[in-house]
Amino acid sequence: MTQSVVVQVGQCGNQVGCRFWALALREHAHVNKKGVYDKALSSFFQNGGGGSAVAVLVDMEEGVVNEILQGPLREVFDSTQLLTDVSGSGNNWAVGYMTYGSAYRESIVDKLRRASERCDCLQYFFLIHSMGGGTGSGLGTKDLSLLEEEFPDVCRIVTSMYPSAEDDVITSPYNSVLATRELTEHADCVLPVENQVP
Repeated sequence: MTQSVVVQVGQCGNQVGCRFWALALREHAHVNKKGVYDKALSSFFQNGGGGSAVAVLVDMEEGVVNEILQGPLREVFDSTQLLTDVSGSGNNWAVGYMTYGSAYRESIVDKLRRASERCDCLQYFFLIHSMGGGTGSGLGTKDLSLLEEEFPDVCRIVTSMYPSAEDDVITSPYNSVLATRELTEHADCVLPVENQVP
């Protein structure tokens, strides 16, 4: 059976990722009352060994990840697959890509390897991140390049949240342009989403 590893990066990536997990679990519980992950969900979860999600959560501010660990999804994630810092990337792509990408490279690669080892047949990595913030755009695209380097034969699918025209972060256009260049180099498929409130 083919499986995937979900990689959530930055505040937005982890918030959107949590909505994904909550919806997937709610829909699964509606049709499967046994509590065992069937073929549909076993692509994202490991039966046995606690049944945790096959995921890596990364954020250079610990607030959102801490909220996840205290919320209803706390038992879904393996705490050894989380990576946080306290200072954040200051809405700067270069800080996320260069500073944190260099500082946490080995830790990120180690977590990605451990997550991939939990899969019987790893089909793809599914990266969720934003394009406007520093961690999501910078460290998110650095993680994408690490995935290509470490797992060149595994497909890389990316959901990228692009900033809206009303975004108040002055560096969003800069971050988005630099991150888009990295996406064109390292992603196999990009699912762009505009972060626009209707």
